[in-house]
Amino acid sequence: MTLHVAAHRKLRQRSRGGSTVRTAATIALAGAATATGLDGTGHAAPRPAPEQIKATVDRLYQEAETATEKYDGAKEKADTAEKRLKALGDEAARRQEKLNSARDALGSIAAAQYRDGGIDPVVRLMLSDDPRRYLDGAEFAERAGGRQTAAVSDVRRQLREIGRLRGVARIELASFRSRQAELRRQKKTVTAKLDEARRLLAGLSPQQRAAIGTGGDTGHATRHGTGARDPLGDPASVTAPGSRAAAAVAYAYRKLGSPYVWGATGPNAFDCSGLIQAAYRSAGVSLPRTSYAQINAGRRVPRSALRPGDLVFFYSGISHVGLYVGNGQMIHAPNPSAPVRLAPIDQMPFAGATRVA
Repeated sequence: MTLHVAAHRKLRQRSRGGSTVRTAATIALAGAATATGLDGTGHAAPRPAPEQIKATVDRLYQEAETATEKYDGAKEKADTAEKRLKALGDEAARRQEKLNSARDALGSIAAAQYRDGGIDPVVRLMLSDDPRRYLDGAEFAERAGGRQTAAVSDVRRQLREIGRLRGVARIELASFRSRQAELRRQKKTVTAKLDEARRLLAGLSPQQRAAIGTGGDTGHATRHGTGARDPLGDPASVTAPGSRAAAAVAYAYRKLGSPYVWGATGPNAFDCSGLIQAAYRSAGVSLPRTSYAQINAGRRVPRSALRPGDLVFFYSGISHVGLYVGNGQMIHAPNPSAPVRLAPIDQMPFAGATRVA
């Protein structure tokens, strides 16, 4: 009996121990599963510091601006293709109207000959389902009289010209559609970069955004990149070398505080190259739409020889441009987090400068 009880107790103890081991293993596995969550790591990823977020946002803004300049270039080409396409359509319509008049003239000749009892080949031309093919027939050319020959030659020439115009229009239409597809691709890239930047900034408190200088200005910021007093805050203190450069600088000063909007060329919002184009347009100077085209629009000047009104460019891809106003400062449209403002030119990697006036 004693042996039986002991054996019974031993079995129960072993059972409790096995249960304990299984329970501990279950808890450990559950804890591991909870810790890994969805990303498969043992610990939750630490939240980036505000300074890291700022670095990421700055990179996203710079990438978005590169895409914006490509968008601007594609849009400029699409607009040009659209204008050419419209001009070709207008020209084809004029040619068609002239062709119709020439055919009417041939019809009058044919009617007159019919009344006189003769059936001229011109009648066949007017009744033909394929006038071009008929006009190309040697028999018609041989049998038509002098007056008809001249008229028919004119119709044939106009048919060829209309055919040429339609061929060119088909090429322009294909080009236009290609440009539109490029626009859609670049727009998608820009909006994705900006959306990601906004998402990151939304995770910061207003104090953190202010501390890292991305407070999300919307057009009511100071006229200075640093907020400090500066004599260049008064455009009257800037001495430009010529009247056109002076007019461009004055325009840029008037636009301080205007919001950055990608693809915009004013008058109330701008992207970087849009501001430069608008400033010089106000001075009677036509500039290309994009920063990478604007750098080739004038004469290159070294950084040491900069004068107010010069265009200053940044980054290796020439993706940003500002208007130099003297004393190492420029006016530029930075990015969606800041309006048009005055800033030092050494805050970004300098790539070159151009004098256009």
